[in-house]
Amino acid sequence: MKKFLPYIIAGLVFLLLSWLVFSTKQKRHVLDERISFNKRDKIPYGMYVAYHSLSHIFPGASVIVNKKKPTLWDSLSILTDRQALIIISPRFMPDETELHRLLDFVKAGNTVFISTHGLSYDAQNFFNCDDYAFDLSLFGVDVETDTLSVGLLSPPFPDQKKYDYPGRRYDGYFEKYNKETSYELGSKDDTDINFIQLKAGKGSIYLHLAPLTFSNYFLLHGQNINYYNKMLSLIPKDTKRVVWDEYFLYKRISLDNSPGKSKGPLSALMSQRSFRAALCLLIVLLVLYILQEMRRKQRMIPVMARPRNDSLEFVKTIGRLYHEKRDNKNLSKKMAAYFLEHIRNRYKLSTNQLDDEFITSLQRKTAQPEKNIREIISFINNIDETDEIADEQLAGFHKRLEDFYKTG
Repeated sequence: MKKFLPYIIAGLVFLLLSWLVFSTKQKRHVLDERISFNKRDKIPYGMYVAYHSLSHIFPGASVIVNKKKPTLWDSLSILTDRQALIIISPRFMPDETELHRLLDFVKAGNTVFISTHGLSYDAQNFFNCDDYAFDLSLFGVDVETDTLSVGLLSPPFPDQKKYDYPGRRYDGYFEKYNKETSYELGSKDDTDINFIQLKAGKGSIYLHLAPLTFSNYFLLHGQNINYYNKMLSLIPKDTKRVVWDEYFLYKRISLDNSPGKSKGPLSALMSQRSFRAALCLLIVLLVLYILQEMRRKQRMIPVMARPRNDSLEFVKTIGRLYHEKRDNKNLSKKMAAYFLEHIRNRYKLSTNQLDDEFITSLQRKTAQPEKNIREIISFINNIDETDEIADEQLAGFHKRLEDFYKTG
C-alpha cells in the first residue's frame, strides 16, 4: 500500500486540477448574481457606476467614503450644512442613538438619502411608516424572469416615465406612511409608493425601497441612468460634501447570493474557485497522510544481554595478578576488603568491629553456618599479625569466601 501512495496522491491532484479547469471554462460566461452593494465591484449587482457618477452629478462637491458610526463621524459634521449622506444597503438597521444623530444632521440643513430593501423595526417607528419588502427569487421564481419596474411621480418630476430591467427585483413599497409629513416621489409598477421625502428642520430625508436601481446592471440597461440622475437631483446643487456611507452597509446581515445569509471571515477567500480547490486538495492530502500514519508499525525488539557482574570479574582479575606475583598477604587483604564491602552494601552491617556480636548479626541475616563465618572473620583479623600466608591458607580462605557468596 505504501509504495502506491505517491501514485494515488498524484492521481487525485490531477483529477482536482482537471475539475477546476473544466468547471471554470463551463461557467466563465455565467452571470455573476452576487449582490455585493460594494462601490468597487463591477459585477452586475455592484455599485461601481453609481459611486463614480457622483463626481459628475456634483462637480463642485468633494466625494468622501464614511465607514464610521454616526457618533464617531470625522467626515461629516452636525454643525454645518450643505452636506449629503447616501446610504445604499440591503437592510437599514440603525439603533435609536444613530437615528437621532441622523435627525440632528438633517435639521442642520443637510440631506440623507437612504435606499434599502427594508427598514428595521426601530427605523419604521422612527420614520412613522411600515414597509413591505419581498424578493421573488425567495419563492422559487427564476431570476431570468424576475424583472423590476420603477417610476418617478409628476410632480415633482416633469414626467412619469417607467424604468425597468430584466434583473433581480429585490425591492419593496410602503404599506403605511404619514401623508401629512411625507411627500410621494416614486412608485413601483405605477401603483405602490416606494420613494418618499421627509422634511426635518432645514434638511430632508429620502427613503427609497429599491436599492438595486443603484446597481451596475440597472444603470447600464437602456436609459436607466436618467432615473439615477433624477433621484439625486433632489439633493441641493450647492452641496459641498457628498458622503458615500459604508457603515450601515456592513452593519447589517450581509448578502451572499441570497438575502439574510451572513458572511464569515473567510467569505472573500471562499468566493474564489481556485482557493476552494486548493483547500479541498489540502484536506484530501491531510486525510491520506493521517490514514497512512495510523497503520500499526512493528519495530524490531532489540536483544537484551544479561547483566554481567563486572565487579566480580574485576576482583578475580586483580586476584590472578597478585597470585602470579606470589604476594599472598596482599591478595588476602584485597579479598577481605571486597568481602567486607559486600557485607556493608548487601546486609547494611557495620564492619568497624569484627567481634562475636558482628558474627551473630551476620549469621542471623545470612543463615550461613556460624562455623564458616567465624573462620572467615578469624582469618581477616589475623592477616595483619601474620608475616606470611601460605598457599594452603590462601586457598582455604578463598574456598570459604566462595561458599559464602554462593549461599549468601
